[in-house]
Amino acid sequence: MGYFGSGFFVLVWLAFIIFEIAAMWKVLVKAGQPGWGILIPFYNIYLILKVAGRPGWWLILYFVPIVNLIIEIIVALDIARNFGKGTGFGIGLFFLSFIFFPILGFGSATYKRVETAKPGM
Repeated sequence: MGYFGSGFFVLVWLAFIIFEIAAMWKVLVKAGQPGWGILIPFYNIYLILKVAGRPGWWLILYFVPIVNLIIEIIVALDIARNFGKGTGFGIGLFFLSFIFFPILGFGSATYKRVETAKPGM
């Protein structure tokens, strides 16, 4: 199998990565954000937070162990809600983002930001 097998694997992997980048790019564009931002580390997370309707400073929370998982679940649920999808889709975004982000990006879902509840209200 040698070189052919590993070369084929690399090509399939690169195709998958390019497909995922294109899907995330489309999601950002649908939400009115710059699609190219998905290519920039940390800025891409900031943009995803904006798509979710969350403040940019939440980016700091991604560096706190355990808290980052909770924040990511909240963000996934918010993104699903902002694209008119339900809680199940949000859970899918969290666990199987490589499947659910292409559904958002290439599907017919449209972005309509739903205001998140403000603290103390």
